[in-house]
Amino acid sequence: MAVDMGALTADLAAESAELYEVLSVLAEPQWGLDTPAQGWTVRDQVTHLAYFDRTAVQAATDPAGFRAEADAVMAAGMDFPDRIAAEHRGLSGAEAFAWLQRARRDYLDTFAALDAGTQLPWYGPPMSAASSVTARLMETWAHGQDVADALGVVRRPTGRLRHVAHLGVRTLGWSFRVRGLPEPDAPVRVELAGPDGDLWTWGPLDAADRVRGTAEEFCLVVTQRRHRRQTGLTVVGAVADAWLDVAQAYAGAPGPGRPFPEEVPA
Repeated sequence: MAVDMGALTADLAAESAELYEVLSVLAEPQWGLDTPAQGWTVRDQVTHLAYFDRTAVQAATDPAGFRAEADAVMAAGMDFPDRIAAEHRGLSGAEAFAWLQRARRDYLDTFAALDAGTQLPWYGPPMSAASSVTARLMETWAHGQDVADALGVVRRPTGRLRHVAHLGVRTLGWSFRVRGLPEPDAPVRVELAGPDGDLWTWGPLDAADRVRGTAEEFCLVVTQRRHRRQTGLTVVGAVADAWLDVAQAYAGAPGPGRPFPEEVPA
């Protein structure tokens, strides 16, 4: 089935608006609050989104320029997201928010006009324009979760989580490869309860390995915003079990994940 880029970018716009609603009322000191991502503040989460919106637009409009810039950044070390965050800590909260809004508008305008299958370079494997929008939505939701956690805000899950869950399932093999581990051959059946009560499924019905639970908890695990033991996800099979230990729905270096609360040093 053809991907509707208009509908996909509309979902990203809606996810962005939800984050903007939280950011728009912050006082300046709140931009410096620590988030669950070690060493990252609310400001860092927002400038991260803005920076990679900008480079995603560059990947679409100037692929050679993007490749040269990305290669240089990665050559200096795969901790480049931390370095980029540090470089923008001089921005005020208002400046960081305005940057995100500008970069996101530019991204939405650029990608709404692209063919869904257009192949674009990125920091990991190349991806289609449709996959890029899905990835930006996933990033917005995941970094928005870090912001919400820092502020003590409880978010209402929406049907847009289906994009995040789909990306989480599609990156099963990547989650192993990025760690230098062999990619499993066995399929995994994923059955998730969506926020509106409908069932979302991936994988063959007769697969021996299975993951079941709510869409929100699955998305929190594959974006490494919660340890799997903090959720009610049920897992059957060695492959599914190993996957949830390393699940990573985003590009870049292997993520450290989130420790289970009792494992956090005092």
